[in-house]
Amino acid sequence: MTHEPTANPTAAILIIGNEILSGRTQDLNVQFIAARLARLGIRLDEVRVVPDIPERIIGGVNVLRAAYDMLFTTGGIGPTHDDITSECIAAAFGVPWLPHEPSMQVLRDYLGAHMNAEQGRMATFPQGAVPIRNDVSVAPGFSIGNVHVMAGVPRIMQAMFLALEAKLPRGTPIAMRAVYGMGVMEGNIAAGLSAIQARFTDADLGSYPFQRDGRWGVAIVAKGTDVARLEAAITQATAMIAAQGVAPIQGEP
Repeated sequence: MTHEPTANPTAAILIIGNEILSGRTQDLNVQFIAARLARLGIRLDEVRVVPDIPERIIGGVNVLRAAYDMLFTTGGIGPTHDDITSECIAAAFGVPWLPHEPSMQVLRDYLGAHMNAEQGRMATFPQGAVPIRNDVSVAPGFSIGNVHVMAGVPRIMQAMFLALEAKLPRGTPIAMRAVYGMGVMEGNIAAGLSAIQARFTDADLGSYPFQRDGRWGVAIVAKGTDVARLEAAITQATAMIAAQGVAPIQGEP
């Protein structure tokens, strides 16, 4: 599969937390981040999940921040013993992990006299980090270098990402076009889809089987930065589906 030109900024996501790997918690953050990045013209190229183990977090951060223009992390910035993302980011950058006094004061104002040392961990950052505003639960995320550190709770993560969004670089928005057909056998269109991909190397084409009301179908999706080319590719995919004796339907199923 040939990717779009590399002029668009690239990104990765590092999901941190034993609860994801154990199956206890379903990740809901990748889809949100990916969709928002596509609108900004940022290409999401990799997603990793690591446990709450310092060397795994530090290693993942250092590999991904070097490989991509930006890295987003989710999870592990709360007040408990297993919330170790922030100090691991400090270790990855080789800087001290220190209280950030303006963020600490925001916490004090919000939590009042009952604030404890564990809660203060949520305002302790790698030296040089810049807070990411959190309009939901006050405790901020932070950015350092090309790494943006956010909460794992979806509602809080979304608030942080939206606060951060205006500061992110832009590229050509990544668009998507799709067509599907009910009763199409994926194996019967594989060769035709490969031929279309060969003609549209500037787009990413994929086929995605699905089931609806007990019937199987296949969706053909084209993603890229040139809308005219995407629409031309989907026009050919539409004809390919019709050639199977199936009525093509534009859009996602």
